[in-house]
Amino acid sequence: MKSVAALALASALLAAAVVPAAAVAPDRTSPARQRPVFLEPRDLPPHPSSPWTAGPVTAGAPDPLPFCVGEALPASLARHRVFSTELDAGASQVVVVERDTARARSLASLWNKAIRGCADRVEQEDPQIRAEGRDLGRVPVEDGARLYGVHTAHDFGSSDVHLFAVGRDGRTVTVVTWGSMGDFDDAPVAAFRKTARTAVNKLG
Repeated sequence: MKSVAALALASALLAAAVVPAAAVAPDRTSPARQRPVFLEPRDLPPHPSSPWTAGPVTAGAPDPLPFCVGEALPASLARHRVFSTELDAGASQVVVVERDTARARSLASLWNKAIRGCADRVEQEDPQIRAEGRDLGRVPVEDGARLYGVHTAHDFGSSDVHLFAVGRDGRTVTVVTWGSMGDFDDAPVAAFRKTARTAVNKLG
């Protein structure tokens, strides 16, 4: 009788251990499940005289906030990574995983609007700065990405150029920023277009 009872107990334990796959399958709609992969230094436009270095992927929005788009970042949902060189160039990537594609689409639209209006806001806030914004076109990747450029020139002589990419894959949205001293002639638009494509491809 003891051997029969032991066999029955072993069978019960085995049955409890073998859980149907459907019962343990991950929730593919949960925001916590999706962990997008961020850009690496090698994915950024090469700097002519200084290598890129990357900080850790960090929760929240960057501090200080990225130029043009910072005030539109939902800090509670964002994760970011900041990149730097030893000289005059810097970059950042912010990723937000929304609850659904409709909210992600709205967030991407908000970021696009913020960047398109950036040059006008800069001139209104500081009359000593002249700013020009450019729409640099779409990037055909996943649910789409769009590139922008903003050049600022101060009356006392400084000149800076910034590039932006806003892209989406499903309910995940990213904005990549790049900035350096110079003007549009110094901006690596073709290389940044590749950076944007890589960033969006890594979201899934």
